[in-house]
Amino acid sequence: MCAKVGVDTLASNKGFWAELLGIGDFYYELGVQIVEICLATRPHNGGLINMQELCTLLRQRRKSDHEAVSEDDCLRAISKLKVMGSGFEVISIGKKKLVRSVPTELNKDHNQILELAQAQGFVTVDEVERRLSWTTGRAIDALDTLLDEGLAMIDDGHRDDRRRYWFPCVSSITSSVGIDT
Repeated sequence: MCAKVGVDTLASNKGFWAELLGIGDFYYELGVQIVEICLATRPHNGGLINMQELCTLLRQRRKSDHEAVSEDDCLRAISKLKVMGSGFEVISIGKKKLVRSVPTELNKDHNQILELAQAQGFVTVDEVERRLSWTTGRAIDALDTLLDEGLAMIDDGHRDDRRRYWFPCVSSITSSVGIDT
């Protein structure tokens, strides 16, 4: 709605938007910082960031602030961002919470692949077929969709010549993206 009328919600008077959304200045500022981090990391993770990584990046950014940021604080701020129709949402994949900052809809197949990838950060078509009892076509279709949406990266550089689909959002390797304030 805001984009349609030409209002930049992040640059506007925070008191007005904080009051309209029913949130205090702390959650408004936190929400703005979450948006900034998600936008900065999107080229590396396709718009799906691990909640723990997001909290770590927020703490690094806010290190001079006296107020600590908890996962619950992030959940509250993100729930308020949803009011603006921004596409921000917290989803659970297996034991991990991920923050989605793009309007991509993930179906059950995509969620199962992301859950499978948590073990090592990547999957192969053979592994998806074997572990999920899927046909080759179903596995490739789901993986191609995740790839097209920017949630997966291809790695063809292994000796076994098997393509690996890496998922930065579930990988245990944290982002090396510099987030400037």
